[in-house]
Amino acid sequence: MILVNFSHPLSAEQIHQLEILTGQTVERIIEVHSQIEPDQPLGPQVTAMVDRAGLTMEEWQNAPILINPPALNFSAVVLIAELHGRMGYFPACVRLRPVNGSIPPRFEVAEVLNLQSQRDSARRRRG
Repeated sequence: MILVNFSHPLSAEQIHQLEILTGQTVERIIEVHSQIEPDQPLGPQVTAMVDRAGLTMEEWQNAPILINPPALNFSAVVLIAELHGRMGYFPACVRLRPVNGSIPPRFEVAEVLNLQSQRDSARRRRG
C-alpha cells in the first residue's frame, strides 16, 4: 500500500497501527508538504500538492493508496475533490486522535475512513 501523507510525519507505531487496521503492508510513504498561502486561491495550491506526490495517473487509479489528509479543513476538502477526480472514487483516509493523558501530547490512529463506502451509503438514502 502507498501512504500519501499530507500532514505531520507518522511514527513507526502509527504506521504499524495502519497496517493492522488495513491488513496491508505500507510499502511506500510519500510525504507531501501541505502548507498553503492564505492570500492565494486554494484550488491551484492543492493541485500542486497532489502533483508533488509524483504518482502517475495509472497509480492514482489502480494502486492501493491511503491518504493522511492535511489538518487544515479547507485544504482537506479541496484535496478530497482533487483526488476523486484523479482516482475516480473517494480515497480511504487516516483519522488520528489524541492519546488521553499523554504528556507530551501523542496521537494514535483512530480509524481508517472508507469515504467511498460512506458516499455509497448516503447515495442509497437519497432515494
